[in-house]
Amino acid sequence: MAELIKTYRQAVPAMRFIGKRYGDEDRVDGGFGKQWREWFANGWFDQLQSNPGSKALYEDGDATIGLMRWKKGEPFEYWIGVFCPQETAIPEGYAYVDFPEAELGVTWVYGKTNEVFAQEHKCAESCENQGYTIIPDDLGAFWLFERYVCPRFTTPDEHGNIVLDICHYIGKSCPTERL
Repeated sequence: MAELIKTYRQAVPAMRFIGKRYGDEDRVDGGFGKQWREWFANGWFDQLQSNPGSKALYEDGDATIGLMRWKKGEPFEYWIGVFCPQETAIPEGYAYVDFPEAELGVTWVYGKTNEVFAQEHKCAESCENQGYTIIPDDLGAFWLFERYVCPRFTTPDEHGNIVLDICHYIGKSCPTERL
């Protein structure tokens, strides 16, 4: 069973998320694994991560991201992509969301690969237990993301466990622009 092993506050600069947007209608067997496999097979991460400024954005800034937007009564959005410097040009075929400078509540979920997903609510509770307030954007939507940091996510430890970061925006976090 997955466990939450660390929750902390992390400041991040203004960033541009570049990727592709999916919805509930794109789920296969309840998730977005099919889309992640397409990203790796098509080299889409390589194309986006070729920007040398992305790695230096913030600690763990070179991770691949599963970005989520949730608002009651509106379609759920799941984006796959990466964070880049704010002024990064958008390659053809991709969309983006701009985020201002903000703070994240980061929670590490530790367990087997099949156990670490769908822990967003537990991570939100862990953030709240630390005194962090999860804040929606100006339209009332919550943005959060899975951060797949190498090697913590890709290389299991001696017990066969990995760590998935779940990040909630806990400061002024509304996207300033999206396409």
